[in-house]
Amino acid sequence: MTHASRFVSLFCAAALVAGLSACGGGGTEQPKAGASAGKKVDLATAGSLTGTVKFTGPVPAPADIRLSKDCVANAGPNPQSDAVLVAADGGLKNAFVYVKDGLDKSYTFETPTKPVELAQTGCIYAPRVLGVQVGQPIDVVNNDATLHNVHALPMVNQEFNKSQAQQNSHMLHTFTAPEVMVRFMCNVHQWMAAYVGVVAHPYFAVTAADGTFTIKDLPPGTYTVEAWHERYGAKTAQVTVAADKPAEAAFQFEAK
Repeated sequence: MTHASRFVSLFCAAALVAGLSACGGGGTEQPKAGASAGKKVDLATAGSLTGTVKFTGPVPAPADIRLSKDCVANAGPNPQSDAVLVAADGGLKNAFVYVKDGLDKSYTFETPTKPVELAQTGCIYAPRVLGVQVGQPIDVVNNDATLHNVHALPMVNQEFNKSQAQQNSHMLHTFTAPEVMVRFMCNVHQWMAAYVGVVAHPYFAVTAADGTFTIKDLPPGTYTVEAWHERYGAKTAQVTVAADKPAEAAFQFEAK
């Protein structure tokens, strides 16, 4: 064997060991950048979780919000705070409900690319409570003909504080780590408040006006589910979801 032939043979052997495809070596194919690792939820066997969040005890009287002059023209009469909204049967609106623990860590989930809107209308954030997945953009919209200051106060994610002066303008922001909850405020209008739950999966919901919620497509398993409310804290429940069957959970908050 010539010196040149020996060199080629040695090179091919090294390439084969390294898992490369050079010189005819059938090396292992590496995952492509951006490809999802892990397994997907089998929707054919997934179940759903429905439930209610209730409030017991005397319902606090809603406080009037004294709007500043730059907001009155946008909103009309002074609105009432939407921090605590209780239906006639005790259903509690704006509780954030999510799977806190028990989800198989080998699952991966596609990150939604469609932004979730957080609007500023009449100098009030709407919705007051919302949820997003990690990496999903939030579109903060200023519908008012006045200056707002969008100030997020996370404990895990990066804090930001940006002015939004132009009416009908948009501000996109993405959180990079799970965090329940992230408070939003406005330094110009101190009464403005919103809360964002940032989770690593799609299993979350915000209670409707009657206190109900639905979380779909949960794989079978036993989970710790948490309901969070800005005024009354958090409650947890253990929930078992069977294959292709609905499960239920009930939470109850008491007056403080």
